[in-house]
Amino acid sequence: MKKYFYTLATVAALLAAAPVSAQTANQTVTVVVSDINSISVSSGSVTLTVNSATAGSNPDDATDSSTSYSITTNGSAKKITAALGSAYATGISLAINLTAPSGGTSAGSTTLTTSAQEVVTGISNLAESGIGISYTASATPSATSNGAGEAQTVTLTITS
Repeated sequence: MKKYFYTLATVAALLAAAPVSAQTANQTVTVVVSDINSISVSSGSVTLTVNSATAGSNPDDATDSSTSYSITTNGSAKKITAALGSAYATGISLAINLTAPSGGTSAGSTTLTTSAQEVVTGISNLAESGIGISYTASATPSATSNGAGEAQTVTLTITS
């Protein structure tokens, strides 16, 4: 048993005295950041009802400011455009007013068409949410009653 103990002690002493060499390994890590332009709205639908008028005047406008948008971009000099998917029936129009995020400029109330129109400009490097959207629906006397309503898609796009 003594012999076993001495052998074990000798091996342990040799291992403790042996120099340990450190090893290293290197790796190159590339991080790619792509152009990020993301926009979303708080609700998928809004209903505006034009249902009153003063005698001798056009119907009263209907407004809604219950929705908002969120935006993230890592670019500079970006803008938001808005367009209708299809035109409303004769006598019906829809205007949008987007509050500008920090550093941006709102175009104010803009009557929408099927062509993209700038509604916010001067957007650079930001991430913000809860930014206001206001819609105004207008009708003239040539707009006929349309029952449950006429829905069109409004598309908001971030672009350069």
